[in-house]
Amino acid sequence: MIHFIRTDSDNKFFQALVRELDADLKIRDGEDHSFYSQFNKIDKIKYAIVAFDNETPVGCGAIKELSKDAMEVKRMYVPVNKRGLGIATSIIKELEDWAFELNYSKCLLETGKKQPEAIALYKKNGYQIIPNYGQYENVENSVCFEKILIE
Repeated sequence: MIHFIRTDSDNKFFQALVRELDADLKIRDGEDHSFYSQFNKIDKIKYAIVAFDNETPVGCGAIKELSKDAMEVKRMYVPVNKRGLGIATSIIKELEDWAFELNYSKCLLETGKKQPEAIALYKKNGYQIIPNYGQYENVENSVCFEKILIE
């Protein structure tokens, strides 16, 4: 059974999963990786989730404040051998619940066009494509999403 812990970016399991994520993204992003990695630092993330299957970490995600009413979903990752089991959807829902509890009304996120699994995940979970925001505004390989949080 999958269970979650709410933590922050100091959590060793979160950090290990993010290292796996970064290794995957370095391959996918190619020469664009250094541009994206500057926006993916985890040293100040206060809201992170690690998913466990018994005692084994099997996924992670985080949210960080983007504006007074919006949280940005960051560092979503499930190892390849654990995909297709609904873990990522469960993490997204847990992050959305946490954002709502903290009185945020929406979640935004950015992912890359070279991550079709992520795009499918977000669409499946009710995220709508929006114009690229912030640092991703003129980045051709970025896709940005938004979801309004409701009870």
